[in-house]
Parts: sequence; structure tokens; C-alpha cells
Amino acid sequence: METTNALDEHVILLDEEGRHIGTAPKYSVHGADTVLHLAFSCYVFNPLGEVLVTRRALTKKAWPGVWTNSFCGHPLPAEPLTQAVTRRASFELGLELELDTLDLALPLFRYRATDSSGVVENEICPVYLATTVQEPTPNPDEVAEFTWTRPADLSRAVADAPWAFSPWMALQVQQLESFRA
Repeated sequence: METTNALDEHVILLDEEGRHIGTAPKYSVHGADTVLHLAFSCYVFNPLGEVLVTRRALTKKAWPGVWTNSFCGHPLPAEPLTQAVTRRASFELGLELELDTLDLALPLFRYRATDSSGVVENEICPVYLATTVQEPTPNPDEVAEFTWTRPADLSRAVADAPWAFSPWMALQVQQLESFRA
């Protein structure tokens, strides 16, 4: 379960080389001039080899209602990335991921994108893959809906209509071996 009050949550600020240079309140970081900071993305697979994709809640500040990877988030200051991944899996999807199921697939992924409201994401965002036998129980403040799909089908959908997905997912799916048909 999430143990940090969202108003008190801080993100890790980074310089252009990816070095930690400080922290800032999460609520103050995402805007029209977002500073580079540390985040992560995770793709969760089931025993059938399907990947979980989620549609972001309509109340999200950036990219509301957009289909995206299973979940994403920001590590807290001094929190190991893998611990942040398991924390957010529980908070967003009610999934209890085991650390030994996490695979760091894109350790150096970085992107910058602006949504239609002008909110900028500017992140160094390592990408993890995980597996579960559980079914998600989404937090409605984070996830509007979800589906399991075959990676090759998702890859084709992203290639055909990248505008229908989060920009980070569109870039990640191109780079991830798991999505190559």
C-alpha cells in the first residue's frame, strides 16, 4: 500500500548526465517546464504471455484517459527502484509483485513529451518487466480500465495509432524485445 501522502511525495531531480541533484515536491514538478527527474515504467505479463495495459484515470494531471503500460511512477528519495516498482504495483493495481519477477529491460530509457494541456514529462525512466498470476484490482484514481493483450497485437496497435497511447509507451514498445512480432 502507498505509505506517502501524495501532497508530501517528492521526486528525484537529475542533471543531464542522470546524476541526482536534489528533490522537489511531485505536485510542483509536472507542468509546462518540467525539470528532468527519475521515474520508471513497468509492463506486467501473465502466465499466458499476455501483457497488461491500462487506461489512465480521467483525473490524472498528464495524459488523462490515455492507454499506457501496466503502471508507472517515481521512486521516493532514497527508495530503491525495485521497491518503488513493487510499491506502485500494489497502489495502482493491487498486485503484489515479487522482486525476483522484475527484469530491468531498458535501463537508460529517456523521453520528453508534452500533452495536449501543456503538461510536460521529462524523465529518465528505466523500464521493468514483471510477471504475475494475480488479476488486477485497479485504484480508480489511477486506472480507468485495463485489459490483457498479446504483445504482438499491442505492438501493431501502437505502430498503427501511436497517438492513442502514452508517448512513453509508444517509444518503449518500439525498443522492447518482448513486443517484436
